[in-house]
Amino acid sequence: MINRFGIILLCLFLLGACGETKPTGKIKKVGLLVPETVNDQVWGTKGFKGLLKIQSKFDVDVFYKEGMNSEAVVERAVEEFDQKGVNLIFGHGSEYAEYFNNLSKDYPDIHFISFNGDAKNKNTTSLNFKAHAMGFFGGMVAAHMSKTQNVGVIAAHEWQPEIEGFYQGAMAENKNTKVSIEYVGNWDDEIKAVQLANDMMEKGIDVIYPAGDGFNVPVIETVKEHGMYVIGYVSDQSDLGESTVLTSTIQQVDILYEKVADLYNKGELKTGNLSYDFQDNVISLGKFSPHVNKEFIQEINNQIEDYKKTGNLPK
Repeated sequence: MINRFGIILLCLFLLGACGETKPTGKIKKVGLLVPETVNDQVWGTKGFKGLLKIQSKFDVDVFYKEGMNSEAVVERAVEEFDQKGVNLIFGHGSEYAEYFNNLSKDYPDIHFISFNGDAKNKNTTSLNFKAHAMGFFGGMVAAHMSKTQNVGVIAAHEWQPEIEGFYQGAMAENKNTKVSIEYVGNWDDEIKAVQLANDMMEKGIDVIYPAGDGFNVPVIETVKEHGMYVIGYVSDQSDLGESTVLTSTIQQVDILYEKVADLYNKGELKTGNLSYDFQDNVISLGKFSPHVNKEFIQEINNQIEDYKKTGNLPK
């Protein structure tokens, strides 16, 4: 039995069969590839919301495929999208940059978009979040709210710029803060991430930054059980507990999808690697916990506005 939500998704996936649309710009049809699912309520869901924004704004057919986690399945999906007339494809992750570099020469009429990678061909673009400042302001909040002066980061990979940003922000707020950093090794190992969180709390760490969209929700739930704090990641995660989530470092992926589609539709989308930050209104801090005092919130909001204008972080 298919519920109403399933019918809606099926209709979106087969929009060409649900009604004819009339694109008015360069966009014809748009495809989305996600490595896991669009129902993870974090990264994948944001990509899907971005796809829906494009469908709504530009009145074009959209398609998506889940489980696109190898070059072989991506090749088949791109071929299928090409047959449907798709000319703009989003690969929702860093792994797609390499796949698209290899594939794009065979599909000159398709523009390929990936995230946080290195786009090398004339019909490829990589969208890179400048996450250092995002982590910096999250680190400031963590250090300000830590009662033990011990905060921790649980990251997926060492290359994530928000990790160093978090460390520097914590030091800027309180030079006596100790920052512990642990790595899961991938985005999705919930068991290891939760174990690292438990180990940190046993050592007196009372604010944790779970910087991995595949494991941050279970980490937040674990920290909540112990009455400690977290800094949310990628999405505004205050709905998981305002007394636990001090704020969130947000990447407005769905808004960026719409921005990029608009540039492509106008024929103004650049190839290569493009970077986005607070100044582009696609990175922000989320809702603050009522546990964070209003004077500090005003102070950090002022510092973010100054960063937008000058590019200089607090010292």
